[in-house]
Formats: sequence, C-alpha cells, structure tokens
Amino acid sequence: MTPCFVDESFPLGISLGASVRVEKRSQVTRLLNGAETRNAIWRGTRRHFDVGTGLRSSADLHRVLNFFEKVGGRLCGFRFRDPMDHKSCAFDQTPTVTDVLLGTGDGSTASFQLIKPVGTVGVAWQRKITKPVAGTVSVAVDGQEKTVGSHVLLDPATGLLEFQAGHIPSNNQQVTAGFLFDTPTRFESDHLEINLLHFEAGQVPSIPLLELLI
Repeated sequence: MTPCFVDESFPLGISLGASVRVEKRSQVTRLLNGAETRNAIWRGTRRHFDVGTGLRSSADLHRVLNFFEKVGGRLCGFRFRDPMDHKSCAFDQTPTVTDVLLGTGDGSTASFQLIKPVGTVGVAWQRKITKPVAGTVSVAVDGQEKTVGSHVLLDPATGLLEFQAGHIPSNNQQVTAGFLFDTPTRFESDHLEINLLHFEAGQVPSIPLLELLI
C-alpha cells in the first residue's frame, strides 16, 4: 500500500519560523582502555520540526488546525519548507544552474536524480531531493542551460529529471542543477492540542513534525 501524501505545502509563513532539530544515529563503544570506536548507523540525517515557534496570531492557529484536518493527522505526508535548508546553494545565496553536480553523461543515460551533497570528506553523503519547488529548477549540461519542460522534463513528485531525445548528455558531459526544495514531512502525533486563551497569554504550543525518508 502506497503511503498517503498530500502534495501541498504547510503554510509558508509559519514553517519559516519553525525550530529545527537534526538527528543523526551513531554507535559509540567504549573500550576497556578508555578509547572509543564510533560507527555511523545512519549515513544521512533526519529532521524534526516544531512549528509552534512559527505561530504569530490566532489566524495561524486556525491555519495549522485546518491543515491538520486536511492531512488526517499522522496519516498523510506533505511538503514543508525547512527554514534552515531549502536551497541547492548556501543559505545566504541564490541558486544557480551550476550549484550541484548531478552526474556525468555517457551518451545513453537520460535520467538524473536531484540531490544535494552534504558534509565533508569522511562523512559526506548525498541527500536525495524528492520535492523540488515548481518553477525554481534550472538545469545545465557542461554549463549550457537546458529548458525545463522541453529539453528536460522534471517530475516534481520525485525530483527525477528526464532528458528528451536530442538532449541526452554525451560522454563525460557534466549535468548540474540549481533549485529550491521542500522536505517531505508529517505530523508526529494524531493529537493537536491548542488553547487560544493560553496562546494569547504568551504560551506557545508544541506542534512537532517529522521528516519522511522517501
């Protein structure tokens, strides 16, 4: 059974004020001599969000409640704009067509997945981007920009690029891209507890969300 996913964005003004917790999973074993061995259980990371910190008004509370109803609590995933990481480039820069190397052509491969390299030597990994923001993706082959929608097609539900006949990258040609992206996310709980009087008195509710690993 395919998990439910509502291809809509959580209210943007609220998501950009959310708090973020990034989780990694490692195993640390202490030896008898006091030294340690450390191994990564997860190659990548998983993000947790609390959108309570993004609430600014009672109208925001109602937007969250309505969205919670729409996605069925934990039942369905949705798009979420991570306030700390939603660009192919550095946080304070503007995406360009050469931000990310997606792969190298061989004359026959037409499909390339949007990714974002993370980390550095020894702990580097490639984050798979499955929810690019429509209208923000630019693609180039050896620095020459291709037209998304004709030269290359984009599946916005998977982040997969498909080069069309006559535009498939030749041998050793580099395929690059720049984009904005959302993080697939769901509510962590089937319960949403909101008290309008407490909120107006300055108490911020905790509304946790969890990244979906697709």
